[in-house]
Amino acid sequence: MKRLKYIFLSLTMIFLPLSLHASEQKEGEPLNIPEVVLEHLADAYEWHIASYEGKHLSIPLPIIIRSKQTGEWHFCTHHSLPDGFFFNEEAHGKIYERMADGSTVRPLDLSITRNVLQIWIVVAVLLVVFLSCARWYKSRTEKDAAPRGFVGAVEMLVMMIHDDVIKESIGEKHYKRYAPYLLTVFFFILVTNLVGLIPIFPGGANVTGNINITFFLALCTFLAVNLFGNREYWKEIFWPDVPIFLKAIPVMPAIELFGVFTKPFALMIRLFANMMAGHAVILSFTCVIFLGWSMGVGYGLGLNVFSIIMLLFMNALELLVAFVQAYVFTMLSAVFIGLAHQDHHGD
Repeated sequence: MKRLKYIFLSLTMIFLPLSLHASEQKEGEPLNIPEVVLEHLADAYEWHIASYEGKHLSIPLPIIIRSKQTGEWHFCTHHSLPDGFFFNEEAHGKIYERMADGSTVRPLDLSITRNVLQIWIVVAVLLVVFLSCARWYKSRTEKDAAPRGFVGAVEMLVMMIHDDVIKESIGEKHYKRYAPYLLTVFFFILVTNLVGLIPIFPGGANVTGNINITFFLALCTFLAVNLFGNREYWKEIFWPDVPIFLKAIPVMPAIELFGVFTKPFALMIRLFANMMAGHAVILSFTCVIFLGWSMGVGYGLGLNVFSIIMLLFMNALELLVAFVQAYVFTMLSAVFIGLAHQDHHGD
């Protein structure tokens, strides 16, 4: 009986936000699934909780913008935008400014959006987790030979990434200087992915499904690889051990230099595409439930069973994907850093 209650509660948490959003549709108006999905995936200047009978329940977030026309700073919320500024629906709801000549430009925008707030929540979670673990290690006695419970699970995860991924990929000589960065990246992506699967506040934001976030993470790896790469790494790029005519043209240096930028690009696109696709599929199957009921009771019952089964499967799969994507991003970053510290090849 308790299991049934947990299952019912989980399904309610999954369907409630979208069901309330679907109730906002006007009577007789078909449910626009692409619009609903894209609205939930996009960033926003408010944290929408639910909608019922045309009324919205949302958390307003601070908007901080600087006018390009006057140079003044404006502090406001979603419902009190200054004159001359508007939300451009063609640019995914971003704030634009209307100039005196009638043109529209993008002002300097330092607003606390939903994705930004989600990142702060993830940072707070990570601080609580690791500071509590550090407190246990600081206060442990000789009787406490090994941590148990939650602290033991965190230690197991940390040591797995530290020993099996970072140390093995970079090598014992250089891995220590990069271990803090790579462990931070792993746990940030993992916790962000897991929190993003929670359909209600304080979760549900599509952070790792945002190309700007994955671009920044890939840029950090790009800088770690190329700023601290040794002489052998750059030699393999500009003067590799290939026949002289391939270096004189130069064919191989151009290919190797192109690879310097394609590696972080692959990191960025892999994480972005996988996480965004997972969220889109879950939202689409949820919308199918309401689409079925709008077509009739028979379609509604049939599509409900199909959608619920697929939703349970996709949510379970996304739990696995949340870990796999964090693991793959960290592993590939460690491999690229290790290649930047390769030793000189003998004859």
